[in-house]
Amino acid sequence: MQATQRKSFHKFYDINGWLFVSIALGLIAIFMLYPIINSLWLSTQSGKGVVTKFVGLGNFSRLLNDKVFLTALTNTFIFLIIQVPIMILISLATASCLNSSKLMGRSWFRLAIFLPCVTSLVAYSIVFKSMLSYDGIVNSTLLSLGIIDSPIPWLTDPFWAKVTIIVAITWRWTGYNMIFYLAAMQNIDKSIYEAARLEGVTPIQAFFRITIPLLKPVILFTSIMSTIGTLQLFDEAMNITQGGPSNATLTLSMYIYNLSFKFVPNFGYAATVSYVIVIFSALFAFIQFKVAKDK
Repeated sequence: MQATQRKSFHKFYDINGWLFVSIALGLIAIFMLYPIINSLWLSTQSGKGVVTKFVGLGNFSRLLNDKVFLTALTNTFIFLIIQVPIMILISLATASCLNSSKLMGRSWFRLAIFLPCVTSLVAYSIVFKSMLSYDGIVNSTLLSLGIIDSPIPWLTDPFWAKVTIIVAITWRWTGYNMIFYLAAMQNIDKSIYEAARLEGVTPIQAFFRITIPLLKPVILFTSIMSTIGTLQLFDEAMNITQGGPSNATLTLSMYIYNLSFKFVPNFGYAATVSYVIVIFSALFAFIQFKVAKDK
């Protein structure tokens, strides 16, 4: 009798539990699951606008001969390989400095470094574009200080355009990663550092032998998130350089936008390019997990 009552009791709560989450599950299915499945099916289609035909894996084979796609892929990898490690290192160094109890005005420094993260992507991109224009404040300042003899073509030279994008995204996202590291550092037991100091460990040695190993899960998390964010890079390249000059800053996300809305619309091929981002995001996350896993 008791077993029957217990079973009825659990069944009652199981049903009510599913009823509570049913709305959330329905919204997830409509706005996440359906678009994912539909975009995967769309990647097997090709054609202009909504007039498409089934091509199977034809879009994926087309990628290998698409010079614009290969350029966008190369640019995205350049931003990823250069910008992400630089940002992670700057974030770690900044968090370590701001974690010091000897630093006066720590709260103000933390606020100032984190503020770029809450600025509008479009707004700060336009400000950067204005500052780094041929006659902008950056070139004017460098000329007045005698550091350069002629203005640097930040936006019109392929090399300097890439530098501009890297500087912009580093400026915006360094504070975001810094907050994660700072929070993790403040959770490290101070007695560990005291014991190390009594053993004659220098602050630099403590940073590399104590802080970095204990921050390993957070570093892994920020590395994966930064990698995915860079693979999806769009706003800065669109608003600062428009992908130029000569596609020097064209990214995969920009190319998807161009295929969908700027060129003759080919939503099937655009969906295929978007799955390239998905594949590389999963691949890099897998590699980072493998590299960072405990021995």
